[in-house]
Amino acid sequence: MSYQTYTTEAMVCGSYANNTADKSFLLFTKRAGMIYATARSVREERSRQRYALQDFSLVSVSLVHGKSGWRIGSVEARGNIFSIATTRSERGSIVRLVKMLRRFVQGEEPHPELYEEFLHSLDYLSIIPDTERPTLEKLLMVRLLYLLGYIAPPAEIKLLLEHSLESLDILTIKSQINSIERLLENAQTVSHL
Repeated sequence: MSYQTYTTEAMVCGSYANNTADKSFLLFTKRAGMIYATARSVREERSRQRYALQDFSLVSVSLVHGKSGWRIGSVEARGNIFSIATTRSERGSIVRLVKMLRRFVQGEEPHPELYEEFLHSLDYLSIIPDTERPTLEKLLMVRLLYLLGYIAPPAEIKLLLEHSLESLDILTIKSQINSIERLLENAQTVSHL
């Protein structure tokens, strides 16, 4: 019996050791949502996949859905967002966005629009100044939660969520920061996660 192979873009959101040389990875994929996939012998020194499958790596991955879940076939590295980050605060923002994603995205449901917005948010984090980072990081989190359906924003905040990041004015965002923080807190309490 042969299994179908799915090739998709993904971000490695986490991993844990399995057996002696195997490892399981939490992948946020464009076509399948958030999935756990296992790679065999990836922890061995001779493995070619070990460098591509590091936390925060962007990869093109071939997946096979078998009896015991998803298996990783081949992997092509596209880059590692964490290692490219130039400042400590930028790396911290990346970690917080990925943690939020791990918390709120559940199951194998495709979210192509969320995947694109998430990658765009990570790119945007690399160009913003450290002084504006906390404010814009909260806005990015609210934008992702809005796409997931955890937030029903008022009209003045909805404009910030539906326009492109580059077109937004930092003063407008700062004027709405209290509303943005309340939306974040509300999403966390409503989700029960």
